[in-house]
Amino acid sequence: MEELDAEPPLMVVPGADPVARQLCFAWGPAEVLVCETLFGRRGGSPIPVLRPIPGPRSPSPTRSPSRPRALTGCVAGTGEGGPSASRVFVVRKDQDIYIQTLRKLFNESHGIFIGLQRSEEELVGKSRKAQLVQVSKNYRSVIRACMEDMHQAACKFFETWPCCFFQVSILSAMELIWNLCEILFVEAAAAGPLLLRLLDWVRLHVCDVDNMVREVLSSENPSKHKLFWNVVDVFVLQGRMDEARHLLSKEASANPTSVNMYKILDDLMKKMPVPSLGNTQTLTEMELKWQHWHEECQRYLQDGTFASNSHMESICKILLGDEDAILEKKELMTTWYHFLVTRLLYSHPTVKPMELRFYAQSSMDLFLGGESSPEPLDTILMAAFEFEMHQVIKECSIALSNWWFVAHLTDLLDHCKLLQSHNLYFGSNMREFLLLEYASGLFSHHSLWQLGVDYFDHCPEYGRVYLELHIERIPLNTEQKALKVLRICEQRQMHEQVRSICKIMAMKALRNNRLGSALSWSIRAKDAAFATLISDRFLKDYCERGCFSDLDLIDNLGPSMLLSDRLTFLGKYREFHRLYGEKRFSEAAKLLLMLMTAHIAPCSFWMTLLTDALPLLEQKEVVFSAEQTYELMRCLEDLTAGKSDKQKFQVDDVETMKVEMLRLALARNLARVIVKEGTLEGS
Repeated sequence: MEELDAEPPLMVVPGADPVARQLCFAWGPAEVLVCETLFGRRGGSPIPVLRPIPGPRSPSPTRSPSRPRALTGCVAGTGEGGPSASRVFVVRKDQDIYIQTLRKLFNESHGIFIGLQRSEEELVGKSRKAQLVQVSKNYRSVIRACMEDMHQAACKFFETWPCCFFQVSILSAMELIWNLCEILFVEAAAAGPLLLRLLDWVRLHVCDVDNMVREVLSSENPSKHKLFWNVVDVFVLQGRMDEARHLLSKEASANPTSVNMYKILDDLMKKMPVPSLGNTQTLTEMELKWQHWHEECQRYLQDGTFASNSHMESICKILLGDEDAILEKKELMTTWYHFLVTRLLYSHPTVKPMELRFYAQSSMDLFLGGESSPEPLDTILMAAFEFEMHQVIKECSIALSNWWFVAHLTDLLDHCKLLQSHNLYFGSNMREFLLLEYASGLFSHHSLWQLGVDYFDHCPEYGRVYLELHIERIPLNTEQKALKVLRICEQRQMHEQVRSICKIMAMKALRNNRLGSALSWSIRAKDAAFATLISDRFLKDYCERGCFSDLDLIDNLGPSMLLSDRLTFLGKYREFHRLYGEKRFSEAAKLLLMLMTAHIAPCSFWMTLLTDALPLLEQKEVVFSAEQTYELMRCLEDLTAGKSDKQKFQVDDVETMKVEMLRLALARNLARVIVKEGTLEGS
């Protein structure tokens, strides 16, 4: 078993008593079942401590996919061996599946995932990259929409605020990480455009100044507002020069003495070279322009042009990339990666992707300054800047609370052909392993399991095996749900599961005395033995009630009646009743005789068939021919002769009367037939 990177925290099972009893557990498909056992502490022997199950916090697989073991042989009791009340605890590994406000995340991302799997593989080069970038943006839009729903839920239901706030922070971190991976891995931005993408990333995620801007601009004298220079500094730190210049113009209007300084600073900010997304200039041209501009800024600072205004002087130092000046604005940046992007903007705007790791590490060290250790989010972002994709996925699996993020991100990176060489030790690759874990969590939910089916479908190595194991564990609470599961199995030609589902539903229907439904399910399962059993129940029910239930089903059996002899008899016997009801007596008589002479009718039902012949024997027109009448007589004699003396003794008066009536009716019919046939021959 692969060891975890760190010792996992203890998991407390509410209501369990580890002092009096020992806890044991068994794996389930999406959870662990924990129970208190008979084996308590004796003689000071230690009681093992329950550890958390491998979930999103332990990304490496610990065993190859196999059927989860069932919980068996665990008998709860006291430490002395006496019986006591037992309890079973369910410890789920993916609790986020059950958060209602995250349903949008799971449902909408499922559609994006399926669309990506079905996308045209012939798209190559720029077209393929643009398609993958758009898919990445679609995933991020779903995360953001889910965050907005969380905000609305928190405002509407105040008591849910703590939970919603926690989930919003998780979703925000997920979007932050995903956006950076999109820039570095999916889009693979080159030197120049890379900095512009990182600036957009910082502006979107790190520091929101909109509220401060509104507050400053809504005041009577914006330049005198206490937050005025903070807003200007933030704009400069994020490279938003036009907005910074707009605010500085208000300072120049309100303070005529600073007009000259403002014009110079405004000109410097206006002329600042920035990389172009259209590739209209080479990196060499960009670096030359930036060097000339940098020297101009340096000259004005050395000349003391801004010496009389500390705020403008500080801005000029930032433009020069002075690390100390930038770090003075630490509170406005709040994060080391904001500091990194600002530092790159003003000191190395043409940074190459593979140089990011050096600037990122030094920026984090300078910003934190030994005051605090890196958080899990810092570790993940640092791994991204170092282009360690596998480390990003691993750290996200440990830090995040569900499998959704790593499963979908890994799938996207796999489509970018970035993870092809990374196989796990039991034969699967990282993409498939994470998708299997995510889909397994979906199957633990009463409705999201349908999404999990599609994820399993796109796992070529073990997807089919996992689907077969999980589909068997879906509780078939209603026929509608059973039909959904059945349709899924039939589409994938999972014949064993189809038969199992049909047998389960047939047995449920039979226990509830719903014979029609039970017969329908047994036919669908192609279970001849069970169809025979239900057919017998139909015949027994007919004998007791004198009529058939579920006539529509029996009338429309079609070729299905050939599944078993008893089912064939049931269908043909119902056809006899239909012919009789339509007064097609000759056809009905022929069919009735065939049912008896073909020996597909159960012996216990022969008396019923012979009794059904009585009305036909008493018709005004002769229905049975002499040969048919002799056949009926033979059947009656076989029925009575087959009974032992003990059975004959136990026959009641009604049965005896039926036999006598049949003999009389057969004799009369034979006489009528002989007369009729003799008359016809004589004429």
